[in-house]
Amino acid sequence: MTPPLLLLDAGNTRLKWARVEDGRWHERGASGYDDLGELIKTAERTGPGGQCWIASVAGAARQHLIEQSLSEMALTLHWLESQAEQRGVTNLYSSPKQLGTDRWMALLAARGRSQDACLVVSAGTAMTVDALAADGQFLGGIIVPGIALTGQALQQGTALVAQTDGQMRTFPRNTADAVHSGALLAMAGAIGLMHGRLSSLAAVRPRCLLTGGDADLLMPLLEFDAECVPDLVLEGVLLAATAGR
Repeated sequence: MTPPLLLLDAGNTRLKWARVEDGRWHERGASGYDDLGELIKTAERTGPGGQCWIASVAGAARQHLIEQSLSEMALTLHWLESQAEQRGVTNLYSSPKQLGTDRWMALLAARGRSQDACLVVSAGTAMTVDALAADGQFLGGIIVPGIALTGQALQQGTALVAQTDGQMRTFPRNTADAVHSGALLAMAGAIGLMHGRLSSLAAVRPRCLLTGGDADLLMPLLEFDAECVPDLVLEGVLLAATAGR
């Protein structure tokens, strides 16, 4: 039997986790960094001798918080990094380790799901749109502000845009809806352009996988088929954790 695994996806604003034993996903969870009580309970159920594999784009302070929270659990912690090549994916980034670990994990998961060309979209605090060729080459990708960052930028850079919650409207008739709708349409437009570029290069319509907190908001705005995979990064963490087994 393989030791139990605790998988962590440490993002900019939220932390997601899953416990895996003998290849089976037993529980999943998510929280902000202000309350890691549920994570600690999951770590306790993972048990002594367990392995914790972490994909993190959080800052040093939050990474230290994770280490402190898990320090008494007798878990072995593994902080993952992007690689030049792993699990059938070749990283064409000019400096492979500079690629965000969450993006690399999502690419590994996409490759694990399909051998087709694939556009991998992660819509969180920022949105990344990454192109994966059918031969497993990560061709590159873009980073754009997410919904909240777009609203913050407009609030800071203009005099009359207040930070209020809006809704998606075809023709927005108040400022909050205009900001929210504009951010979503800009994000959907970026996805559409990258999808078109990968389609032209691959000479076929690529798959499109979406993950992240705002994925559900973007899905209805896309003009091609896409699949929402909430735990895509954690799937990649599992593949990296079990590489070579």
